[in-house]
Amino acid sequence: QVQLVESGGGLVQPGGSLRLSCAASGIIFSITDMSWYRQAPGKQRELVASITSGYRTNYADSVKGRFTISGDNAKKSVYLQMNSLKPEDAAVYYCNAKPRVSGINYWGQGTQVTVSS
Repeated sequence: QVQLVESGGGLVQPGGSLRLSCAASGIIFSITDMSWYRQAPGKQRELVASITSGYRTNYADSVKGRFTISGDNAKKSVYLQMNSLKPEDAAVYYCNAKPRVSGINYWGQGTQVTVSS
């Protein structure tokens, strides 16, 4: 059974930083593409950043230069370092795993990020 457990969300002031973590189980992490999505109230879920099993990364234009996605095969974890946070970054952030063998999307339960003074 695939499980994705996110952590690290919270309240931060504009300009601050947060680091999200996602621990995966039940998948072969080394052949799985991992992503972070977010969904703000009244908006569609959007891709924030992704990292392939070959460690190739991709970012939404809105977060380029501020967010960094990274992965650790040994810990079966993916991280999202978020710097220079803006109020518009506030959302529920979801971890996504897509094993290359099956192509099935798996989702975590989400972690809330609030950016407010």
